[in-house]
Amino acid sequence: MSSGKVIAGVLAGVGAGILIGILFAPDKGTETRRKIAEKGSDLADTLKDTYSELAGTISEKYDAAKQKFSDLVSEGKEAEKDLVTKAKERANAMKSDVRTSLS
Repeated sequence: MSSGKVIAGVLAGVGAGILIGILFAPDKGTETRRKIAEKGSDLADTLKDTYSELAGTISEKYDAAKQKFSDLVSEGKEAEKDLVTKAKERANAMKSDVRTSLS
């Protein structure tokens, strides 16, 4: 199970527990509604914070992966240039060897 699902489950459980606790508390209806609104607001803030942290983590990992991919592409291009250069050098050496042996 992913950590995001676990966090969401825990937050939902906490929210449900708080709501049930308030509903069964011996307060006036207006006081109970006020408490529900406060707890709902607190829960919404917690969810927003959790979402922001998760989004930030995903963004950081995406940026790191993107940079790593870019680095790999650059390394691949450099390796290609080196191989082409070595192949040309080897071809020129072989041409020289053939010319020398034909002379």
